Amino acid sequence: MSPTRGAAASIAPPAPGRPDKPRGGRFGSLAGWAQRHRWAALLIWVAVLAAVTLVSGAAGSAYKNDFALPGTDSQAATDLFTKHGSAQAGDSVDIVFKDSEGLGGRKAGVEKMLAEVKGLPGVADVRSPYADASAVSRDGTIGYATVTLDGKAEAVPKEDITAIIDTAKSAESGGLQVELGGEAVRGAQEKGSPTAELAGILAAVIILGLLFGSLVAAAVPLITALFAVGSALGLIVLASHVFTIADFTPPITMLVGLGVGIDYALLIFYRYRHELTDGAEPAEATRKALDAAGRTVFFAGCTVIIALFGLVALGLGSLQGVALALALTVLTTMAASLILLPALLAVFGRRIQRHVLKHVAKAEARGKVEGRRWRALAAAVQRRPLPALLVATFALLALSAPALSMRLGFADAGNDPATTTSRQAYDLLAEGFGPGFNGPLIVLVQGDEAVGQGVRSELAKAEGVTTASPAMPSEDGALSTVIVYPETSPQAEGTADLVHHLRDDVAPGLERDTGAKILVGGSVAASQDFADTVSQRLPLFVAVVVGMSSLLLMLVFRSVWIPVKAALLNLLSISAALGAMTLVFQYGWFGVQQGPIEAFLPVLIFAIVFGLSMDYEVFLVSRIHEEWERTKDHSLAVREGLATTGKVITAAGAIMIVVFGAFMLSADRMLQQFGLGLAVAILVDALVIRCLIVPAAMQLLGKRAWWLPAPLARRLPKVALERPANS
Repeated sequence: MSPTRGAAASIAPPAPGRPDKPRGGRFGSLAGWAQRHRWAALLIWVAVLAAVTLVSGAAGSAYKNDFALPGTDSQAATDLFTKHGSAQAGDSVDIVFKDSEGLGGRKAGVEKMLAEVKGLPGVADVRSPYADASAVSRDGTIGYATVTLDGKAEAVPKEDITAIIDTAKSAESGGLQVELGGEAVRGAQEKGSPTAELAGILAAVIILGLLFGSLVAAAVPLITALFAVGSALGLIVLASHVFTIADFTPPITMLVGLGVGIDYALLIFYRYRHELTDGAEPAEATRKALDAAGRTVFFAGCTVIIALFGLVALGLGSLQGVALALALTVLTTMAASLILLPALLAVFGRRIQRHVLKHVAKAEARGKVEGRRWRALAAAVQRRPLPALLVATFALLALSAPALSMRLGFADAGNDPATTTSRQAYDLLAEGFGPGFNGPLIVLVQGDEAVGQGVRSELAKAEGVTTASPAMPSEDGALSTVIVYPETSPQAEGTADLVHHLRDDVAPGLERDTGAKILVGGSVAASQDFADTVSQRLPLFVAVVVGMSSLLLMLVFRSVWIPVKAALLNLLSISAALGAMTLVFQYGWFGVQQGPIEAFLPVLIFAIVFGLSMDYEVFLVSRIHEEWERTKDHSLAVREGLATTGKVITAAGAIMIVVFGAFMLSADRMLQQFGLGLAVAILVDALVIRCLIVPAAMQLLGKRAWWLPAPLARRLPKVALERPANS
């Protein structure tokens, strides 16, 4: 049975004497234009890529990490620090010293170096360890100098931080070890070579080669994706001058762009290959493929973009910029798949056709039938749909269970590679002053120094606090700040509990007694505020994304149950991915260092995976719908839908898995978590959900799958993925 029935029949043959004139829908017409002007289309893409690359290189990036959260205590504290001229308004860098013989004999060299640091750009003040006895450990072997910057870490140029690092390191001699810590130092460190990206591309080439058995055929989807990603990266650099886009956006963009770009091109290319096996000439096959699979890609891309723009509902600073960048990347990959890919097929069409027909002839000679195994799998599931549905669902629910205990936070220097100066500074400070020293809480008191000292004495007695520094007045004397050191490390659950304890239990009583406003701030408190805000706003975000995507599915498939099923199954794949992330990174499976899950990753993964899951949902269900409209035999439609899409869905999923999974090779813990989450979600979606749960659910639903109440059917506009017959 032809895998392209319904779509093939819907395209009228070209008019006599006008073989290249496209007929059918807009996507077929677009493909026809790209074929007729193949070299112009290719030249336009090359010119766009070159121009964007040159202009973005000349303009430079203006990435900015903005995690401001208006309405939270930490943001209110930061705003007051800035308003009243407190030294805590700017971030700081710690220069940590260790000498097993004691730091007393190193004073002259250290003081000379610190004087040089004080004169560097970006430095507001330097406090020597010899001016503060509390800055030296009890045994006198470890001490630290505090370098106060003239702004937040993300606002200070990296070259200024590099100058501080180089100047401080110059003081190392003999037995003196000098390391530097702080968010600014972490941001200025080298991130390493793009091993993950290269590994992902290589793995994608291997899978495409195995799938098509031809280097040219394998190269076409990859070239399309690379052109799209290259153009998108340049556009994002330019967009960073207008919008707030975080500095961790480029690797995420490349990760998603490669996966989505290859995925979209592959879905169209695979349909093109089927049209060739049905006897179509390359030009006709391209138009038919774009009229069928091109529509699916366009719809799927729109759902990804809608899901990403759902992040705007969260109102989380630079995360909105990340959503914009990823939406721009998906839009670029869609454009490349719909314009660049047909042009490439026009150039290489005859060569690909010869290879495809030769491969088909060999397969027929050996008695192989396209989709035979997938048809057999669908038939097996249809014989026992309920057990298949229950077993697969329970397995995914078990994998999802750990996500219920997921703890959100941010990686700190304790998660950096052991060889980095930020990690070594972190370890030295923990060794000399205790684990909580690396994550102090900055408590702001709106009162004079006397009030601040009274608050400080009470804070020092609070459960979970090791010590509290003397109150430090602001320049105008209106504020006092107290640095509170927890007993536990910054990422520990006890530190998060301490933040809530000070705010909910300790501060209210002190405010009543002193009449002063008390705010708990600092980077650790800000991280907790971000995690709490994500948790609070997540239901709204999920409702927006699921609601909009379900409405689109209802419009396309004219069904109530198809979008309900899709939403539930997409949520299941996402929860399974979050459960896997929790097991590996929070509980330390496979020897991974334990710590919280990056606070913004669950919502980012939700947006991306929900959209990508729709790709496979639309691709599979649209083929089932084609057969249903043609035969009205529901069981046959399910079998043929899986038989004609199972191979390409699995191949596309495999490519995404290796591209995303390759980011586990990155030295960045955030990228490792992101890569694992996306890889597990796609693995679950492409294999378990699309190949087991969807056929079982569709079989159980039967004809009810296409039910739409008559009043709703009359009011909803008709949006079809397939071309109607004889159009």
